[in-house]
Amino acid sequence: MSLFYNTLYYFQKRGFEVCRRIAERLGIRARVVRTTFIYLTFATLGFGFALYLFIAFWLRIKDLVYTKRTSVFDL
Repeated sequence: MSLFYNTLYYFQKRGFEVCRRIAERLGIRARVVRTTFIYLTFATLGFGFALYLFIAFWLRIKDLVYTKRTSVFDL
């Protein structure tokens, strides 16, 4: 059982945080967004998972482009 919790902790710590960021943007709980992605995945035979991966990739690129610089000399 320790392997399960270690794996779960790894993904929670280093995950994409897509659901949390969408939930913050919409002002709802992250659990609701996660549940919606799960239902969407089962209802559309994998489209929800593909959408999740696309959003994760898009957020990662956005974070790399829009990094905050501490001063003018960091260009």
